[in-house]
Amino acid sequence: MSDWIKRKNTKIVNVGGVPVGGKNPIAVQSMTNTDTCDVISTVNQINDLQAAGADIVRVSVPGFEEASAFKEIRKAVSIPLVADIHFDYKIALEVADTADCLRINPGNIGKEDRVRDVIQSAIDNNVPIRVGVNAGSMEKDLQKKYGEPNADALVESALRHVDILDKFNFENYKMSLKASNIEMTVDAYRKISKIIDQPLHLGITEAGSYRAGTVKSSIGVGMLLSEGIGDTIRISLASDPVDEIKVGWDILKSLNIRSRGVKIIACPSCSRQNFNVIEVVNALEERFEDISDDIEIAIIGCYVNGPGESKAADIGLTGASPKNLLYIDGVPDKKIASEHLIDELEHQVREKLSSRNDSNVIVRG
Repeated sequence: MSDWIKRKNTKIVNVGGVPVGGKNPIAVQSMTNTDTCDVISTVNQINDLQAAGADIVRVSVPGFEEASAFKEIRKAVSIPLVADIHFDYKIALEVADTADCLRINPGNIGKEDRVRDVIQSAIDNNVPIRVGVNAGSMEKDLQKKYGEPNADALVESALRHVDILDKFNFENYKMSLKASNIEMTVDAYRKISKIIDQPLHLGITEAGSYRAGTVKSSIGVGMLLSEGIGDTIRISLASDPVDEIKVGWDILKSLNIRSRGVKIIACPSCSRQNFNVIEVVNALEERFEDISDDIEIAIIGCYVNGPGESKAADIGLTGASPKNLLYIDGVPDKKIASEHLIDELEHQVREKLSSRNDSNVIVRG
């Protein structure tokens, strides 16, 4: 965790072996968009999400046929699964013995007795609940009271559910209050964070396309994380769910909260560049997709900021003429021609990680 971020110490809930809250790492989540009844496709997508760095995956369970499929999916994967339930509380009861967490929406799950039954089922199966409040599905009386969704309406909806949970002495839950509007979402999370100590799941819901949604989520989620609010995140994009995981990790890496894979520091490139920075960076990002180890490389096109950035990174490259200068652990190592940069940098990164992993092996006598 970055030293400049003072994270709120929330209570801890266990989602299938992933501790959420407290001082535990902020979990990165996504949601499948396959037909849940298509078990093979859903399992394949979950495995892709896990490979990309997902800690938890949510699966929609809209009916009993999907509930049956969910149970088969759960057997086939190792990552914790959240069952996403709307409208019919009986579906939550059906999968409570299988899911690692139950996600319910107070705006559409129904009367208190139905929520009570879900709580009892969660207790019986020792699984947490994620209360998901959404601006697009507020209770009708709150819609009438506030006229339109706002932060206070989201918080009031959330606290209604908290009252029910408290009534049954149930503390094994996390909370989310999402809207597509950044200001509303951030305001709601700030307010609820001062009222409850449960872990909070962050996200800007229906954020939009890959580019626009990434920008909105980076601003909204980034603001909250920088204030120490949030224990899990989901970046909601109209894109491949794997993109949600990548963007989520990029946000955490940018704030120095968590790091996974190759962190590339690169200049935006200008006429001073001595090699094609954009081409090199794009090629390396693709080649490094399989790497989950934490390593930082700097790719700077000229000698203005190149030496400083290269010396601070694990591996650095400074553009120069006629050849570019490679740094290893802050020390100049050798010169490389521009046509060999991509292959050489990939080789250096993989060699360094291999050496690092070998040094961590404990030889037992």
